Amino acid sequence: MNTIFDFTVKDRKGKPVALKGYAGEVLLIVNTATKCGFTPQYEELERLYEKYHSKGFEILDFPCNQFGQQAPGTDESIHQFCKLTYGTEFPRFKKIKVNGDDADPVYKYLKEQKGFAGWDMTHPLAHILDDMLRKEDAEYDQKPDIKWNFTKFLTDKRGLVVARFEPTESIENIEKAITELL
Repeated sequence: MNTIFDFTVKDRKGKPVALKGYAGEVLLIVNTATKCGFTPQYEELERLYEKYHSKGFEILDFPCNQFGQQAPGTDESIHQFCKLTYGTEFPRFKKIKVNGDDADPVYKYLKEQKGFAGWDMTHPLAHILDDMLRKEDAEYDQKPDIKWNFTKFLTDKRGLVVARFEPTESIENIEKAITELL
């Protein structure tokens, strides 16, 4: 697999979606959760989507229940929550795993391309996450695994992974990176 466009994923109803259908677009790929301290980021993500979608930008939302069981429910109930609570319009896919042997192949690829980039320690939740994860594994920050919900990967129009943003990254920095690629 050379680019993100080489993969096929499942939509929330279980139908295959070839990511090559997004070729030529800038993608922000996000693992999400509906019951997380970062869940309000859906609002910021939808704002980015509305602002740049017509310019060739797409957000791909992959719910994941691996971090504190914070994405409970069915694919459809998660979708309804996001639509009703945050008015999201970007594509939402089937709930997946992002870490471990049974991680979705898309996420295995993304992590190979961009490892953990560190927290923005000015974010109020950064120290809490760092303390919690360091207690579990003193060297957690040396591994490429996804650390928490709302980790974002940015791909360019050719499908190459150009950046990874941890959930503590400011939306302004993410938006700047998106506009540079558009």
